[in-house]
This record gives sequence, C-alpha cells and structure tokens, in this order.
Amino acid sequence: ASQIRARVWTFDPSESIDIAFFTRRLQQAQKWRDWLAQKDGLDSYRLIAGESDGLPGITIDRFGNFLVLQLLSAGAEYQRAALISALQTLYPECAIYDRSDVAVRKKEGMELTQGPITGELPPALLPIEEHGMKLLVDIQHGHKTGYYLDQRDSRLATRRYVENKRVLNCFSYTGGFAVSALMGGCSQVVSVDTSQEALDIARQNVELNKLDLSKAEFVRDDVFKLLRTYRDRGEKFDVIVMDPPKFVENKSQLMGACRGYKDINMLAIQLLNEGGVLLTFSCSGLMTSDLFQKIIADAAID
Repeated sequence: ASQIRARVWTFDPSESIDIAFFTRRLQQAQKWRDWLAQKDGLDSYRLIAGESDGLPGITIDRFGNFLVLQLLSAGAEYQRAALISALQTLYPECAIYDRSDVAVRKKEGMELTQGPITGELPPALLPIEEHGMKLLVDIQHGHKTGYYLDQRDSRLATRRYVENKRVLNCFSYTGGFAVSALMGGCSQVVSVDTSQEALDIARQNVELNKLDLSKAEFVRDDVFKLLRTYRDRGEKFDVIVMDPPKFVENKSQLMGACRGYKDINMLAIQLLNEGGVLLTFSCSGLMTSDLFQKIIADAAID
C-alpha cells in the first residue's frame, strides 16, 4: 500500500477541481516552459512534473506532437477525464498516449494502463531534437515515457570534457550520451547496456546524426561484470559516464543502495587514466546530494 496519506490539489477552499482547474495549471506550466524550449531549441520536454506544477501524481512529457501521460495516484486517475479534456482543448495538434504502466499504481489498487487516448499511434521510433542532436524515442515500449528528458543538460555538459578522449558510457540506454560525446569530438565511445534493443537504437542514433560509426562501440553486458573485466584487462578511459537505474525504492533499501553506488563508482574510478573525469549520476529520489557526494568521495579514497 502507498505510504502517502494525502495529495493536495489546492489550498483554496473555493477552487473546484474541474476542467477549468486543469486548464489553468497546464497553461501556467506551459508558460514556464516556453522560454526554455525557445532558448534551447527543444521540441520535447516535461510539461507536467507532478507536485512541482501543482498536479500531484501526474507526469506529462511532450515529444513533438505527442503528449505522453502517466497517472501515478488514485486521485490523478479519478480526474483522468477532466485532465484529458483540458489537454485536448489546449493542444488540439497533439495525440495523447497513456504510459500509466508503472508499478507504483498497484500500491493504490489501480491496474496498469497503456495505449492511445486520442489521435494516432506514435511511430515505433519518433525523432526528437535536443541541443543539436536528433534522437529516436520509443514512446510505446521505452523506459519511463520513452526517454530520460531530465538528463538533457547533462548530455550537453558531457561535450566539454570529451574532445580527443576515450569515453565509456555505462547504462547507455539509447545512446544520448554517446551521440553527445561524438558531437563533442571524442576519439572513441563505448556504450554498455543489457538491452540489445536499446543498443540497436543507440547505433541508429549515431547514424541519424551522420557521426563516425567507427568511433562508436556497442557492448551488451552487465555493467558491474564488464567493469571488472576491463579492470582485469587493464583497459583505461579518459571519461566515464555512469548513469545507472534507480538502486533504491524505499528507505529500507537505502544502505544496500549506498553499497551499490560505492562499488560501481569505485570500479569506474579504477578504469580512469590519470586526470580522467567521472560523470556520475543518481536517479534515486531517496539519495540526497550530500549522501551521494560522500559515497563518491569514499569510492575515490578507497
């Protein structure tokens, strides 16, 4: 069962939760994002980020003319019809696709749902643009809503470290970091993931951007296992990107997650050339920035 007792739509007792309410919240969220989309030349971004936009339990990502919807709470599910009506009014050019196929729904007694809500089905691979890159997104079957939009600026920042460098891209998924590294002038990038489907899309993304495929290697393997193999072989890299999946779902798993993050980053550090750069991330909400920094510092010392 969910440990969240209540989610608040509004603190104004006179405000009704109806189509007009969702229209107002969506308009405000869009206003905040318009400047960013224009500044960075984006056609894809997170339109609604739950509580941050005053819509708890709701995630909406925009990919071109597709809105991908996730309803993560019973309260959000109850308001599905009103929300969709507001979306149809504000975004008549967009098809709406449901990716409420996330396990957290089971905690509030809901079934997992997925499929088209309005408009056409998204293509098997939808091209989007991000900081000069063209990237293919699998809305129907990809992770989360199809792509990790939250790492957009991290992918861009990678370019400043990689010129003429050998790069290892761990947990590469569909290769956003790899494409960015190649655009930044790396000498080689090795992308590692357990999913062959993701690696195939990563290869297509390199080709789509007309980058040198001979500088890109795609390895299907377990990252923990491969890092140990590389260590034993004496492999070295100048830059390592470490972007693992969530290691912790609840507080009881936090200590185990700390060990996992320390182990994998310690292995990565051992593969760095002198003066090398480790770009490491955590997407676990329970992992605070202070704790994560301490874990990485401990890994570096050990």
